[in-house]
Amino acid sequence: MSDPNSEFQAPPPPPQAPAPTEPTLSAAETITGIFFEPGRVFEAMRERPRFLAAGILLLVLHIVITVTLFQRVDMGQYIRDKIDRSSRSAQQTEQQKEMGVKVTKIIFEVGTPIGVIVFTAAGAALYLVGVLAFGSSISYKKALAVWIYSSLPPTVLATVVAVLVLFLKAPETIDPEHLLMTNPGSFMGPDSSPALTALLSQFDLLRFYGLFLAALGLRKVTKLSSGSAWAIVIVFWLILAILAIAGKAIGG
Repeated sequence: MSDPNSEFQAPPPPPQAPAPTEPTLSAAETITGIFFEPGRVFEAMRERPRFLAAGILLLVLHIVITVTLFQRVDMGQYIRDKIDRSSRSAQQTEQQKEMGVKVTKIIFEVGTPIGVIVFTAAGAALYLVGVLAFGSSISYKKALAVWIYSSLPPTVLATVVAVLVLFLKAPETIDPEHLLMTNPGSFMGPDSSPALTALLSQFDLLRFYGLFLAALGLRKVTKLSSGSAWAIVIVFWLILAILAIAGKAIGG
């Protein structure tokens, strides 16, 4: 007599649910989402670190500010006035001053897009080094995505404010170096200490907004602790602040 249980087969185990993956966002969703859901955007960058579209937009915004500035303000006269007020003015001939005006204008016009590209590439490299210093890991592509997307919302707001100032104020009352009234340095007069003005300009609301986004991005992309992510961005901010203040103190 056969065993009735000999032909019994245990039912197969239920299929396991697939491992959760990071949310995938389109380029448009990423650009709009960084304003309203930055944490979700940076989490998606763990899987796919987008940066090209936002990088192009960032470059265009800087060019828009520069072009609008040159349309609304006589930058040649502004630069000439700065040269005349400098401590080296007495040692310069008229030809040297005119050459200085031309060279400075070219640097403003041509140097803006180049400066944005170089500064972005260098900033991403410093973020990468900072993450490695805290014992975590990140690819350069992801560091670049964090840099660009943490810079985009403050730059959009800065562009809107700058364009409004350029069109609402009389051209002769515009100070090209202080278009944004988002830091105490913007309220310093032309005769104020350049080093003090540079110091106060570092405490900028839009810059702090960018630091918040950068710390959030580094934490989400690399899973660093909040303290480590903030340490990286604050050290970077301090380096830039020291360079800016030192440059004004030396150059006037």
